[in-house]
Amino acid sequence: MAYTNRVKQILSWYPSDNPGTLTNLARLLNHGTLAGTGKLVILPVDQGFEHGPARSFGPNPAGYDPDYHAQLAIESGCNAYAAPLGFLEAIAGKLAGEIPLILKVNNSDSLAKTAAPMSAVTSSVKDAVRLGCAAVGYTIYPGSAARNEQYEDLRDIIAEAKSYGLPTVLWAYPRGALSKEGETAIDVVAYAAQISAQMGAHIIKVKPPSDFLEQAEAKKAFEKANIPTKTLADRVREVVRSAFNGKRIVIFSGGEAKETGALMEDIRQIHQGGGFGSIMGRNAFQRPHDESIKLLKDVMHVFAGGE
Repeated sequence: MAYTNRVKQILSWYPSDNPGTLTNLARLLNHGTLAGTGKLVILPVDQGFEHGPARSFGPNPAGYDPDYHAQLAIESGCNAYAAPLGFLEAIAGKLAGEIPLILKVNNSDSLAKTAAPMSAVTSSVKDAVRLGCAAVGYTIYPGSAARNEQYEDLRDIIAEAKSYGLPTVLWAYPRGALSKEGETAIDVVAYAAQISAQMGAHIIKVKPPSDFLEQAEAKKAFEKANIPTKTLADRVREVVRSAFNGKRIVIFSGGEAKETGALMEDIRQIHQGGGFGSIMGRNAFQRPHDESIKLLKDVMHVFAGGE
């Protein structure tokens, strides 16, 4: 499709990137139902690795099959499909470009409970190139005692990915030396978005922020600047502003499984706050097939400007 002015504007925010990286970023923005709008809805399926098969796929057993998720992303009109190495190796050769793929190059499991959360690097940038991916994905845990090692690994992965013309999608999930409530606090999520942008991420994925301030000094700053936080739209606006004044793509996770009405209200608030879209896993693929398709299409309708 022809590039829209909105896609051209977004690409202009990354002037240091090479043509290959910009082209792959454009592939993500120009695919699926939301092509050309500057918005993204991505289906991520890393939960089997992160949470285990029964917790992830038991509610909808079709999900044990990697083919199911790729076809779900295609049929619903997603911009891209993201997964760890095994799931992508199972389907990449069959799809051959039907939908942009994102290789999640690091993952963790929920078997070990550690004081310093850190995902292991489980695949490589070269794997992403071999599989024809449009981007690589990586997770950081701001607040973890192991954060510096994560940032250093990310630095090298981003540099290598750019050398192959691949953008990076960064999962930024604060945890570690934070309260449980603080992991989604507005000051913490906005800080994670800023860190992600400073690290060179092209697309930043965060959780929807809550109306809570974790850090005493941040609380003072929010109050002094009169930064509104009461509605999710207010908080999304601040997170997006924290990513270079909205000049980095910030998308929001679907989070824990929830009732459809509450989920769609969150989506409307994210759209109103200027969020660039949603990366929705369990809330989509754990539903029956037809219900999943309808949900994803309804989400895309909201981000396209519908109600």
